[in-house]
Amino acid sequence: MVTIKIECRTIARGVAEGEVLLSEDALSFLGNVDPKTGVVVDPGHAIYGECIKDRILVFPHGKGSTVGSYVIYQLKKNNVSPAAMINIDSEPIVAVGAIISDIPLVDRLDKDPFTIFKNGDRVKVDSTGGFVELIDS
Repeated sequence: MVTIKIECRTIARGVAEGEVLLSEDALSFLGNVDPKTGVVVDPGHAIYGECIKDRILVFPHGKGSTVGSYVIYQLKKNNVSPAAMINIDSEPIVAVGAIISDIPLVDRLDKDPFTIFKNGDRVKVDSTGGFVELIDS
């Protein structure tokens, strides 16, 4: 097995592994994601119809209402949250949601995640250690 290790900044600590789901669109958890199912419900969003459950969700940053933090928490309580999240530059709404929900969150990767990852790639996020690994099995 070959891995590529990428350094990053830790926002919310933890370790998770899963398949990548990429969105080049910013994400508002309030309005874009159904907190009961984990499905992206905004027809104008790049990942409309996709379920974020157990995925490594890669998106530039959050947007919208501060209630988005609580929606992330609802996703976790309903067992439909992402396994981890990777941002280009995280902001307070997503950061708080990840922290209160115990979802690993990193940003500011040494390499652009949109050029390194593709949908379905297997990735390990070790935000406690400050790195992300792309696993090529």
